[in-house]
This record gives sequence, C-alpha cells and structure tokens, in this order.
Amino acid sequence: MREGMLPPGQRPAKGWPISHYGPVPRFREDRWSLQVFGATANRQTYSWTFAEVSALPKVTVHADLHCASGTSTTGHTFFGVPASTVLGLAPPADGVSHVMAWAEYGYSANLRLADFTAETTVMATHHDDEPLTVEHGFPLRLVVPHLFGYKGPKWLRGIEYMTQDRRGFWEERGYHNLADPWAGQRHSYQEDDDR
Repeated sequence: MREGMLPPGQRPAKGWPISHYGPVPRFREDRWSLQVFGATANRQTYSWTFAEVSALPKVTVHADLHCASGTSTTGHTFFGVPASTVLGLAPPADGVSHVMAWAEYGYSANLRLADFTAETTVMATHHDDEPLTVEHGFPLRLVVPHLFGYKGPKWLRGIEYMTQDRRGFWEERGYHNLADPWAGQRHSYQEDDDR
C-alpha cells in the first residue's frame, strides 16, 4: 500500500468531497437487506438484515481514496465488514471470477474477485470513528481503496457472483474496466486485451 502518496495525474482535494450519481436514498431499516446472489455454490440467494450485517466481525482499514476525475483524499480510516467475509457466508460456485456490486437505484460496479476479496476491501459502516453520513454511503459503502472510487459504490445492497465479466454503470459509460489509479486506468479507450 502506498498510503499518503498520490498516483500519477492525481491532485489533493480538500476535505472529503461528496460525489454520486442521482439522489441520496432514504434508509428504511425494516426494508433494507444485503443480498448475495448469482452464481452461488448452491444456486440460492442469501440475505441479511441491517442488524445481522452490523453483528458480523469488523476490521479497520486505513486508506487513501482516488477519484477518476483527478482528485485524491488521504488518511481515511474505515471500519466495517471485510468484503471477503461474504465468500464464507455465501460460498461462490466454481468458476466465479467477478462480482457486481449493486447499490440503490440500480447503480453497479464490476470487480474482479481478487479485487473484491483484497485485504483492504471493506463494506464500511463507519468513517473516522463515526457512522457514515448518508451522503457518504450510510448504511453500507463498499470501499476498494486500491481502485478508483467508482468501483466502490455507496448504499450497497447486493453482491452478484459472476462467472464472466460484465461492465457496471460507469464502465458502460466509458470508464476503465479495471480502474487502477497507479496505472492511470481512467477511460475505456485505455484498455488493452490483457484484462
């Protein structure tokens, strides 16, 4: 991890800017669930309430965040459920290589399974010892600090296991499919065939 360093082409941002597509959703705990579906080992859909997700083991992750627009913020501390926990609770089928992270309003972000299960990838409930604000993704935000921010949706609602890649919301609109800030992978025209 290169904590505190900025990738090529990035500049520091003040504070923690709020950036998202569409309105901020209203949280209704009685209607909220996190689901895992798609190519699960038993072909079943798994679902957890907010209370059940809140009871799962947590970790603390120190991370910098990088936006494909060219800004970065450093020194974040996230607290939440390691994303890799999902695989133990809802085992994937053989051949699962990618996940689609689904959020409110149908927002999606595709990830290679190795990126989703990375040690620093967390389904965050807290930021800097405080619960996430709704503008920053409360009740659950996927944080994938080694990739550009569009790979970490706010208001996370589901994880879909996939046996082949499929582009998410921003990837369908011209953003890079892999999104490594250290390789400058911002736009789809920069992609090559080795993904």
